[in-house]
Amino acid sequence: MAFGSLLDEARDLLPSAVDLRRALHRRPELGLHNPITTELLLGALDGLPLNITRHEQSTGVAALLTGARPGPTILLRADTDALPMPEDTGLDFASEVDNCMHSCGHDTHVAMLAFAARLLCDRREQLAGRVLFMFQPGEEGYGGADVMLNEGMLDLPAHAVDGSESLITGAFAIHTTSSLPTGWIATRGGSLMASSDSMLITVTGRGGHASAPHQALDPVPVACEIVTALQIMVTRSIDVFDPGVVTVGTVNAGTAYNVIPEFATIHGTVRAVSERTRSKIHDGIRRVAEGIAAAHGASVDVDITLGYPVTVNNADYAGFTLGVADELLGAGNSIKMPNPVMGAEDFSYVLQRVPGAMAFLGATPLANDPFSAAPNHSNRVMFDEDCMSTGIAMHTAIALRHLGVA
Repeated sequence: MAFGSLLDEARDLLPSAVDLRRALHRRPELGLHNPITTELLLGALDGLPLNITRHEQSTGVAALLTGARPGPTILLRADTDALPMPEDTGLDFASEVDNCMHSCGHDTHVAMLAFAARLLCDRREQLAGRVLFMFQPGEEGYGGADVMLNEGMLDLPAHAVDGSESLITGAFAIHTTSSLPTGWIATRGGSLMASSDSMLITVTGRGGHASAPHQALDPVPVACEIVTALQIMVTRSIDVFDPGVVTVGTVNAGTAYNVIPEFATIHGTVRAVSERTRSKIHDGIRRVAEGIAAAHGASVDVDITLGYPVTVNNADYAGFTLGVADELLGAGNSIKMPNPVMGAEDFSYVLQRVPGAMAFLGATPLANDPFSAAPNHSNRVMFDEDCMSTGIAMHTAIALRHLGVA
């Protein structure tokens, strides 16, 4: 096997990775500033031959491993933040922070990459090139990857050996999921995850007494008609093979049962797996809302806030990833996904700048199957920690193969 004892070495590190993961899980943090997480991470990296940069606009950490010989650079990424929600797993290492939980597996991401760094540092003398470990906060809606990129994360110092510039020629990330069998790797070339935008539609009518709607202009039925028409717009105008989703999360209006309000608001999310469909849906939302409001004599304001772009894997790098997985794990443990998923990821910003791929890592809890396990972002989601040895080994194997070692 090209990767020799790599999986066994990763399994030897698993108990320490589990300890780090559980420490992170107990003390989850939100947004762009995760100081406790950062200190635990730096403790795990302590003593390794890494050039560490602590970012100023966030608690992002960039750790650079320089090999013994010059060559290209590969970026490996993990995200550090949690979600603002309660935890109801009953685990003995459950979150100790009210309304904050690592329900998307970011604690596993940090632990896997930290211990992959250890394996790669052990092989420093074999490396022709460099590995940039990116630990980013703020993935859950704060654009932490973009913040780190804008702060110059990719502007690396020259190679220490010969003074020449070392280009970043690949990027890789792992996302843990409870919806795949433990240890399986799944990815695809092209669109892997959707864009994620938000829409806020404000319908303005004219308030009045509920007993005399003819003397007012009720925005509530106008808003209801817009909600229904948006669903029809998607199914009737968007190609099912280039899909999009419009979901209304909240509709708000009024303060009393016998009052016709002046305003009604519609707040929701917009997803697409291509920029073409993304733009078409945005245009459709405005057309539908403005047309229906005008038909009823109301006015409307449509505010679409751009979120994460489509996560697009480089086709060659996705194939490269699946090939590495087959060699490392054995045939049958990797899956070429037939379709993208409609969740969103800010690793998309990295992939706009560097060719690379994200892959999903299965972590279905024991005694569950992927179809019945609580999904990511659930208050009851749990991950099989055995998956982390696979993740540690995959990060390491991808870097070694990219730099021509294995």
